Amino acid sequence: MISKKRQKAIKRKSVNKTIFILLSVILILAALTTYTLINRADIKEEVVENKDLLILKNFSEPSTIIMYLPAVDNNGSGYITTLKVEAMSGTGRTLVDINSLLFWEDTQQSIRKAKGIAEKISQINTSNVDLIYTISANASLIGGESAGAALTIATIAALENKKISDDVIITGSVNHDGSIGPVQGVLSKAIAAKEFGAKLLLVPLLQSREVIYESQRHCDTINGFEICTTEQIPRKSNISEEANIEVKEVGTINDAIKYFIK
Repeated sequence: MISKKRQKAIKRKSVNKTIFILLSVILILAALTTYTLINRADIKEEVVENKDLLILKNFSEPSTIIMYLPAVDNNGSGYITTLKVEAMSGTGRTLVDINSLLFWEDTQQSIRKAKGIAEKISQINTSNVDLIYTISANASLIGGESAGAALTIATIAALENKKISDDVIITGSVNHDGSIGPVQGVLSKAIAAKEFGAKLLLVPLLQSREVIYESQRHCDTINGFEICTTEQIPRKSNISEEANIEVKEVGTINDAIKYFIK
């Protein structure tokens, strides 16, 4: 027979064991709760961080964009060239095929900027996309930075596999932040765009009107001798009126692309 003293000891031991088990359960639940909250915070933070990550895209077949670029030749006359941009699954290569285009370094830099800006705007990672640029131009044409805006828009359309309007033409350089910079020869390009059949010409800000300098020969008679000089006479020009084509100013690629992709 167990003595009362022994019974009390057993009972006390049982109570202590129960308390120990309850405390262990509480500690385990607290740890699990903390772990869950931490994990949820990590997941939430990861989702926020992943919002700006570019998506990868696979092309079952090449996406091809044809666009028309205004240029100016050595004589100052406007001319329309053809740009083709192809996007296809690959290894992130940029391939360029330019036929007799002057100022190759400027054009190369414009293509580099166009690709980077197009990637940001479209949110498409080009590390698994090959882009092929083909520009067909007359040997006397001057290329360069003025094709930057068009190159960027064509690249975005190719990456997104979207069609663009073929009656809209743009001239403008492109900056790293997607803003559109000034160019030269806007009136000559506008006339060429009109003759080509375009309905709308997009130009950089403040370039729908420009000052045209016309060469005039002026002669004076001094001490019986005729002395002649060639002077540059300024004349204000409204591009839309002189070229008979609608002209709109655009400040960024996002502003301009709305006219091309509907």
